Amino acid sequence: MQLGTINWLAVLVAGLSSFVVGGIWYSPGLFGRAWMKDNQLTEEDVKKGSKAKVFGWTLIFSLLMAANLGMFLAPSPEGCTGQCAPVVDMSWGATAGFLAGIWTFCAIAIHSLFEQKPWRVILINGFYSLVSLTLMGAIIGVWR
Repeated sequence: MQLGTINWLAVLVAGLSSFVVGGIWYSPGLFGRAWMKDNQLTEEDVKKGSKAKVFGWTLIFSLLMAANLGMFLAPSPEGCTGQCAPVVDMSWGATAGFLAGIWTFCAIAIHSLFEQKPWRVILINGFYSLVSLTLMGAIIGVWR
């Protein structure tokens, strides 16, 4: 993998897309109320949290996930001999993102089970990761 073959603008947009997905996913109209209830949080609790800390670290981690996915999806070097990577397009990018989402879903489930979280929280958080990474992969894959 050569870092110069990665479309860093696509990685940036993919990382930022998790904010869009998260804003919709955890909105009161979708899963936000259920997520807060099952985590025993009130709107006041959420408002008390440091927005700069939460959104700052979320941005950093989202960009790291997108960069990692971008590296995974980087094209093979010219003249690749032996087993070369598949052609990267939107379909393969979304598939790779989906598979990465399965890994993170499982990690979220394991941690949440030990924290004795309800299954609804596990599913809300796990599927957010799955959807977000699938979209990240699609963005990186289509933007070659």
